[in-house]
Amino acid sequence: MRPFSLAASLALCVILAGCASKPMMQDGIRVNDPHEAQNRRVHAFNKAVDRRVIGPVANLVSDRDDAPGGAGAMDLVINAGSNLSLPGKVANSLLQGRPEPAIKNFFRFAVNTTLGIGGLMDPAGRDFGLTEHDTDFGETLAVWGVPEGAYLELPVLGPSTQRDAAGKAVDLVIDPLNHLANPGAASAAFGLRVTSKAGERARFGDTVDSVMQDSADSYAQLRLIWLMHRRHELNEGETAIDPYAEAATDDVIDPYSE
Repeated sequence: MRPFSLAASLALCVILAGCASKPMMQDGIRVNDPHEAQNRRVHAFNKAVDRRVIGPVANLVSDRDDAPGGAGAMDLVINAGSNLSLPGKVANSLLQGRPEPAIKNFFRFAVNTTLGIGGLMDPAGRDFGLTEHDTDFGETLAVWGVPEGAYLELPVLGPSTQRDAAGKAVDLVIDPLNHLANPGAASAAFGLRVTSKAGERARFGDTVDSVMQDSADSYAQLRLIWLMHRRHELNEGETAIDPYAEAATDDVIDPYSE
C-alpha cells in the first residue's frame, strides 16, 4: 500500500499548491506560472546542459548510427528503452480503470521481450498491430481528478506541472521492474532508458534546437509548446493542435518526456 499512500500524499500537495495562484493567458493558452522567476533560472541551467552535454552526446549517438555498419543502432536502443517502460504503463492504465490499453501494452511487452530480443526489435507493432499506449502517473492523477497545478521546469527533466512532477516520483515507485528485478538489473534497465532518451534527442535534434537554442525567449516558447502538447494528450482544455507544426514535420515529441 505504500505506493498508493505516497500517491495520495503527493496528490494532496498538488491540490493545495495549485489553488494558490492565478493563471494568465499566453497566445490564447491558460498558463499558471507563479514560480516563473525560479523556473527561468532552472531553464537557463537546462539550456546550458542541453547545449554542452545532452546535445553533443545526442549528436555523437547520431553520428555513430550513420556510420557504416551502425545503421539502425540508435533505433534499437530507443526500442529497448521504450520496451522497458511498458510495465509501468500497464500499471498506470490499470490504476486509471482502462484495462484495454493495459492488456495491449502487456502483450506488446511480452512479444517484444521474447520475439523482439529484449525489445531491440518491434515485432509486436510490425506483425501483430500492438502499438504502444503511452501513459504515466501524471495522467493517472488527472483521471482521478487532481488539478494540473502550477507550471514547473525541473532540472534536467525539463517542463512539468505540479501534478506531473508528483507523477514522475510515483512512477519510479510503482514500476514493476523495480520490484521484480534485482538491483543491478534495475539499474541497467534505468540506464538503458536514459540512453534511449539521448537517441530520441538526436532523432529530433533540429526541432529541439530550434526551440531551446534559437528562440528569442526559449522559456516562454517551450512552456507554451509543452502545455499545449500535454493538455492535448490528456484531452484537457485547449484545442488539439500540433504544437510543432511550424517547427518541423516530424511527429510531435516532448524532448524531456519520461
